[in-house]
Amino acid sequence: MLDGTGAYLILNGLSVLAGTQHVDHHTTIDHAQPHCESHEYFNGVFDGASRGVFNGRIIVRPGAQRTDSKQTNNNLLLSDGARADSQPQLEIYADDVKCTHGSTVGPLDQTALFYLRSRGLGLAAARGLLTYGFGAEILDRVAIPGTRERLDHLVRTRLGVGDEIGRAA
Repeated sequence: MLDGTGAYLILNGLSVLAGTQHVDHHTTIDHAQPHCESHEYFNGVFDGASRGVFNGRIIVRPGAQRTDSKQTNNNLLLSDGARADSQPQLEIYADDVKCTHGSTVGPLDQTALFYLRSRGLGLAAARGLLTYGFGAEILDRVAIPGTRERLDHLVRTRLGVGDEIGRAA
Protein backbone atom coordinates (compact mmCIF):
# COMPACT_ATOMS: atom_id res chain seq x y z
CA MET A 1 0.00 0.00 0.00
CA LEU A 2 1.29 3.43 -0.94
CA ASP A 3 0.09 5.14 2.22
CA GLY A 4 2.31 8.22 2.32
CA THR A 5 1.99 11.29 0.15
CA GLY A 6 4.58 11.13 -2.64
CA ALA A 7 5.32 7.40 -2.22
CA TYR A 8 7.06 5.76 -5.19
CA LEU A 9 7.14 2.09 -6.23
CA ILE A 10 8.87 0.19 -9.01
CA LEU A 11 7.91 -3.48 -9.40
CA ASN A 12 9.69 -5.51 -12.09
CA GLY A 13 9.37 -9.19 -12.94
CA LEU A 14 10.74 -11.60 -15.54
CA SER A 15 9.77 -15.25 -15.96
CA VAL A 16 11.58 -17.60 -18.32
CA LEU A 17 9.82 -20.98 -18.39
CA ALA A 18 10.02 -24.18 -20.41
CA GLY A 19 8.68 -27.72 -20.32
CA THR A 20 5.60 -27.91 -18.10
CA GLN A 21 6.62 -25.17 -15.69
CA HIS A 22 3.94 -22.82 -14.39
CA VAL A 23 4.14 -19.39 -12.78
CA ASP A 24 1.46 -17.20 -11.20
CA HIS A 25 1.97 -13.51 -10.47
CA HIS A 26 -0.81 -11.85 -8.47
CA THR A 27 -0.04 -8.27 -7.50
CA THR A 28 -2.00 -5.46 -5.88
CA ILE A 29 -0.75 -1.90 -5.73
CA ASP A 30 -2.96 0.25 -3.54
CA HIS A 31 -2.63 4.03 -3.93
CA ALA A 32 -4.13 5.39 -0.70
CA GLN A 33 -2.63 8.91 -0.66
CA PRO A 34 -2.18 11.69 -3.23
CA HIS A 35 0.87 12.28 -5.41
CA CYS A 36 1.99 8.62 -5.45
CA GLU A 37 3.64 6.91 -8.39
CA SER A 38 3.99 3.25 -9.32
CA HIS A 39 5.55 1.46 -12.29
CA GLU A 40 4.93 -2.27 -12.73
CA TYR A 41 6.59 -4.16 -15.58
CA PHE A 42 6.36 -7.95 -15.94
CA ASN A 43 7.62 -9.91 -18.97
CA GLY A 44 7.19 -13.63 -19.51
CA VAL A 45 8.98 -15.99 -21.90
CA PHE A 46 7.20 -19.32 -22.30
CA ASP A 47 8.37 -22.38 -24.24
CA GLY A 48 7.24 -26.00 -24.44
CA ALA A 49 3.96 -26.51 -22.57
CA SER A 50 4.73 -23.90 -19.93
CA ARG A 51 2.11 -21.48 -18.67
CA GLY A 52 2.15 -18.09 -17.04
CA VAL A 53 -0.60 -16.21 -15.25
CA PHE A 54 -0.46 -12.50 -14.49
CA ASN A 55 -3.19 -10.82 -12.48
CA GLY A 56 -2.20 -7.29 -11.59
CA ARG A 57 -4.54 -4.94 -9.77
CA ILE A 58 -4.01 -1.23 -9.22
CA ILE A 59 -6.36 0.56 -6.85
CA VAL A 60 -6.55 4.35 -6.65
CA ARG A 61 -8.51 5.27 -3.52
CA PRO A 62 -10.79 8.30 -3.19
CA GLY A 63 -8.61 11.27 -2.35
CA ALA A 64 -5.50 9.76 -3.98
CA GLN A 65 -5.42 12.60 -6.49
CA ARG A 66 -2.45 13.13 -8.80
CA THR A 67 -1.66 9.40 -8.84
CA ASP A 68 0.61 8.29 -11.70
CA SER A 69 0.53 4.53 -12.26
CA LYS A 70 1.70 2.32 -15.12
CA GLN A 71 1.21 -1.44 -15.40
CA THR A 72 2.53 -3.55 -18.29
CA ASN A 73 2.58 -7.31 -18.83
CA ASN A 74 4.22 -8.57 -22.03
CA ASN A 75 4.47 -12.26 -22.89
CA LEU A 76 6.44 -14.10 -25.54
CA LEU A 77 5.23 -17.55 -26.64
CA LEU A 78 8.02 -19.62 -28.18
CA SER A 79 5.95 -22.72 -28.93
CA ASP A 80 2.41 -23.67 -29.85
CA GLY A 81 1.95 -25.41 -26.49
CA ALA A 82 2.95 -22.40 -24.37
CA ARG A 83 0.26 -20.21 -22.83
CA ALA A 84 0.07 -16.86 -21.07
CA ASP A 85 -3.02 -15.53 -19.34
CA SER A 86 -2.92 -11.85 -18.49
CA GLN A 87 -5.43 -9.72 -16.64
CA PRO A 88 -4.23 -6.21 -15.79
CA GLN A 89 -6.83 -4.29 -13.78
CA LEU A 90 -7.40 -0.68 -12.77
CA GLU A 91 -9.84 0.40 -10.06
CA ILE A 92 -9.89 4.19 -10.00
CA TYR A 93 -11.95 6.12 -7.44
CA ALA A 94 -10.28 9.52 -7.93
CA ASP A 95 -10.65 11.88 -10.87
CA ASP A 96 -7.25 13.59 -11.20
CA VAL A 97 -5.00 10.65 -12.10
CA LYS A 98 -2.77 9.37 -14.88
CA CYS A 99 -3.07 5.58 -15.01
CA THR A 100 -2.32 3.12 -17.81
CA HIS A 101 -2.28 -0.63 -18.14
CA GLY A 102 -1.65 -3.01 -20.98
CA SER A 103 -0.82 -6.55 -21.96
CA THR A 104 0.59 -8.36 -24.99
CA VAL A 105 0.80 -12.08 -25.74
CA GLY A 106 2.34 -13.38 -28.92
CA PRO A 107 5.15 -15.16 -30.78
CA LEU A 108 8.47 -13.78 -31.95
CA ASP A 109 8.17 -11.07 -34.59
CA GLN A 110 8.62 -12.91 -37.89
CA THR A 111 9.81 -9.75 -39.66
CA ALA A 112 12.56 -9.22 -37.10
CA LEU A 113 13.47 -12.91 -37.31
CA PHE A 114 13.66 -12.69 -41.12
CA TYR A 115 15.80 -9.55 -40.88
CA LEU A 116 18.35 -11.21 -38.58
CA ARG A 117 18.40 -14.36 -40.73
CA SER A 118 18.99 -12.25 -43.87
CA ARG A 119 22.04 -10.75 -42.11
CA GLY A 120 23.62 -14.18 -41.72
CA LEU A 121 22.38 -15.40 -38.33
CA GLY A 122 21.14 -18.95 -38.09
CA LEU A 123 17.60 -19.62 -36.89
CA ALA A 124 18.65 -20.56 -33.33
CA ALA A 125 20.94 -17.52 -32.97
CA ALA A 126 18.29 -15.15 -34.33
CA ARG A 127 15.60 -16.58 -32.02
CA GLY A 128 18.02 -16.40 -29.10
CA LEU A 129 18.92 -12.78 -29.79
CA LEU A 130 15.28 -11.67 -30.06
CA THR A 131 14.25 -13.61 -26.97
CA TYR A 132 17.19 -12.29 -24.97
CA GLY A 133 16.32 -8.74 -26.04
CA PHE A 134 12.77 -9.25 -24.80
CA GLY A 135 14.07 -10.29 -21.36
CA ALA A 136 16.78 -7.61 -21.32
CA GLU A 137 14.03 -4.98 -21.30
CA ILE A 138 13.38 -5.98 -17.68
CA LEU A 139 17.04 -6.62 -16.81
CA ASP A 140 17.89 -3.07 -17.88
CA ARG A 141 15.61 -1.81 -15.10
CA VAL A 142 17.76 -3.42 -12.38
CA ALA A 143 19.75 -0.54 -10.87
CA ILE A 144 22.37 -2.54 -8.93
CA PRO A 145 25.17 -3.46 -11.39
CA GLY A 146 26.30 -6.71 -9.73
CA THR A 147 22.74 -7.96 -9.41
CA ARG A 148 21.94 -6.98 -13.00
CA GLU A 149 25.01 -8.86 -14.29
CA ARG A 150 24.15 -11.99 -12.31
CA LEU A 151 20.55 -11.94 -13.53
CA ASP A 152 21.77 -11.33 -17.07
CA HIS A 153 23.96 -14.44 -16.84
CA LEU A 154 21.07 -16.51 -15.45
CA VAL A 155 18.75 -15.41 -18.25
CA ARG A 156 21.35 -16.12 -20.96
CA THR A 157 21.99 -19.55 -19.44
CA ARG A 158 18.27 -20.31 -19.21
CA LEU A 159 17.73 -19.26 -22.83
CA GLY A 160 20.79 -21.18 -24.03
CA VAL A 161 22.44 -18.14 -25.57
CA GLY A 162 26.12 -17.41 -25.15
CA ASP A 163 28.08 -14.45 -23.89
CA GLU A 164 28.37 -13.15 -27.45
CA ILE A 165 24.71 -12.12 -27.16
CA GLY A 166 25.26 -10.62 -23.70
CA ARG A 167 25.34 -6.90 -23.12
CA ALA A 168 28.33 -4.71 -23.77
CA ALA A 169 30.33 -3.59 -20.75
